[in-house]
Amino acid sequence: MAEDFSDRTQTFSIETPQKLDMQQVLVQVYDALKEKGYNPISQIVGYILSEDPTYITTHNNARSLIRKIDRISMAESLKSIE
Repeated sequence: MAEDFSDRTQTFSIETPQKLDMQQVLVQVYDALKEKGYNPISQIVGYILSEDPTYITTHNNARSLIRKIDRISMAESLKSIE
């Protein structure tokens, strides 16, 4: 005879994704842009100023990675590096 599970609550667990490290993402994006022959600094600045993801190559998933980081936070972080 089959067990009656109607009185039990099922649980579902999702692992929380690791927080993206902005520096690591920027290095990966920089490297991908350089590999494709672009000027990485110009392309990243273009993306930050315009929020247009087409400034970033899709090579090595760079475009998807950079879009996961808040653009304003990225600009503020880069601005504080002197």
